[in-house]
Amino acid sequence: MAEVTDRGQLSLSLVEAAVGVVFVLTVAATFGLALPEAGTTTAQLDAYAVDTATILAHERPSNGDGSRLADIEDSREFERNRDALDDRLDRLLPDNLLYRVETPWGPVGVDPPSGVETGGATVMIPAGELTVEVWYI
Repeated sequence: MAEVTDRGQLSLSLVEAAVGVVFVLTVAATFGLALPEAGTTTAQLDAYAVDTATILAHERPSNGDGSRLADIEDSREFERNRDALDDRLDRLLPDNLLYRVETPWGPVGVDPPSGVETGGATVMIPAGELTVEVWYI
């Protein structure tokens, strides 16, 4: 019986190249799969706007009855409470969002830059419409 001592070996550099190709394809596929679907950003922004508008329209003031915005009766009272509303919006929304809220008495926040994707919501309050618009920084 003859003993076979010659074995075929795969070149180590060929194995390293194959592992490298698999790694690169895995990384590329991960980036490709991690992309959100079209419209996901707008839907998320709309959800933030709806939640914020709903909270503002129904949140009770510290004195009890009605909503916080229902207690504002004129633009002078709104001007006195503008900073408190701005602070409340800062607490409601994530740090990576900016906002503009249109009330019957005036706006709070900043205008969105042109070309930026925004989400929005409008709710009715006793004095009229409350519109919330949000966008990513």
